[in-house]
Amino acid sequence: MIDLDDLRKRPEAYQAAAKNKNIAIDVAAFLKLDEKRRGLQKELDEKRSTQNAANKKMPTLKGEEKAAALSEMKALSATVKGGEEQLSVLESEWKAMQYMLPSIPLDTAPVGKSDKDNVESKRVGKDPSTTLRVTSPKDHVTLGEALNIIDIPRGAKVSGARSYFLKGDGARLHQAVLRFTIDALVAKGWTLFAPPLLANEACFVGTGFFPGADQANIYAVGGQEQSGGAIEPDGLHLIGTSEVTVCSFHKDEVLTKADLPKRYAGYSTCFRREAGTYGKDTKGLYRVHQFEKVEQVVLCEANINTALELFEEIRKNAEDILAALELPYRVMDVCTGDMGKGKVFMQDIETWMPSREAYGETHSCSYLGDFQARRLNIKYVTPSGEKKFVHTLNNTCIASPRILIPILEIYQNKDGSVTVPEVLRPYMGGQKSIG
Repeated sequence: MIDLDDLRKRPEAYQAAAKNKNIAIDVAAFLKLDEKRRGLQKELDEKRSTQNAANKKMPTLKGEEKAAALSEMKALSATVKGGEEQLSVLESEWKAMQYMLPSIPLDTAPVGKSDKDNVESKRVGKDPSTTLRVTSPKDHVTLGEALNIIDIPRGAKVSGARSYFLKGDGARLHQAVLRFTIDALVAKGWTLFAPPLLANEACFVGTGFFPGADQANIYAVGGQEQSGGAIEPDGLHLIGTSEVTVCSFHKDEVLTKADLPKRYAGYSTCFRREAGTYGKDTKGLYRVHQFEKVEQVVLCEANINTALELFEEIRKNAEDILAALELPYRVMDVCTGDMGKGKVFMQDIETWMPSREAYGETHSCSYLGDFQARRLNIKYVTPSGEKKFVHTLNNTCIASPRILIPILEIYQNKDGSVTVPEVLRPYMGGQKSIG
């Protein structure tokens, strides 16, 4: 949700943002609707004021004068009721359009239509094509099956396509990288959350996932069976990221500036339908329906410079994990058409994956200004007593099993074993390799 006062001052900037983000919305049409709604609201307020004045005067009236006043009041009441019904319809349409209005991206965000227009910002690590331990690397599925640590056919048997089992050392490696990341963030002073995996619709709307294209990727859960076998929906959905529940932690609250910034690390299982990806990345662990993630969520004061400093901090936290794992990666500035309606600036981190002979996205870092805070109604009080909406940021610090792809493929050895990255060995009882 955006600042409507700002929209009214510079509608052209928001229309340009919608165009650059591939969002089909007519800002001029919204403003006409907004003006009509405000006009009707003003008209109704005036009529209610007239009603209140007449009600106070009524006890002093008698005879024909009172009868005439009652007749006028009856007609006015009918007019107000009709106006309220009209306003309800207008507000429903007004709110639906308002939810689709985009934030204006920073000038530094590249303009483009899709991820193909994202721009490389930096590259870290030695040339990955020359530092592999084997000349003909196997993909992670082949490795995992040979080492008996990944079983995709049985995962599909149990849960359908894009499902998997991690077993033995595969499950241990998965847990090791997550625990290492959690410990790294906690050591830096971050507050760890084990949040709910189910959230109500208000939380998805508040964080910007509903309504819109993202909604197709969210699993809705069933409800209580009623008499006659009908199911009463619970209105709950499985989260695709702990951003939804952790960011909603302070919904409808007022903080103080001294409380900020809030640095939260949400560790959770995540669920995604992967709608719209039919035939894409179908092999292996890259694009799956269930995974685990450590998500950084930040609430800060409404200051863009402060927010961008925190953006650098949370992205660096993710980079520190990759550096500790000694995985080559690059940082991408995400273009307008790939960043979503609420985001002001966004970067992805892509890690080298030998089987793809390319970098694959493993992390996403976003700054949303006050877009989410307005929807979730999260404010803070400044020292002068002014109330402002907080700004929010989020970043994937690690997501597994996707991160297992570069770990297994880059650390594979000629004998078919996989060396365990040194920083993960304490989480695997000192084990140095999987063989």
